[in-house]
Amino acid sequence: MSFGPVTPILRIFDAAKAREFYVDFLGFRVDWEHRFEPALPLYLQVSRDGCTLHLSEHHGDCCPGAALRIQVKDIDAYQRELIAKQYGYARPGVDDTPWGSRDMSVKDPFGNRLTFTSAIST
Repeated sequence: MSFGPVTPILRIFDAAKAREFYVDFLGFRVDWEHRFEPALPLYLQVSRDGCTLHLSEHHGDCCPGAALRIQVKDIDAYQRELIAKQYGYARPGVDDTPWGSRDMSVKDPFGNRLTFTSAIST
């Protein structure tokens, strides 16, 4: 028996703000999106390298305020990439943790916290 990758679902409230944050700022790409009808809530998948996230406007899928840890091979390079974009709502720094990882946390416009980390124990 083996388990596959986890795909978290994060609550969003505004598709344009979600794209601005996840695509324009964090550098993810939209893989696909779905609405049952044009006026109904959006559900979409974004990804970057091996990280896949689902973003949902559906209130029953999840609650805002989730926290994720995402492994990044070169946290300092990613931080420089984000700072260079001069995003108006975040200028994340990298912190050395007492447990030996280097972490960079950002909150999306919907209250979800994404912590990009240089090391996660297995």
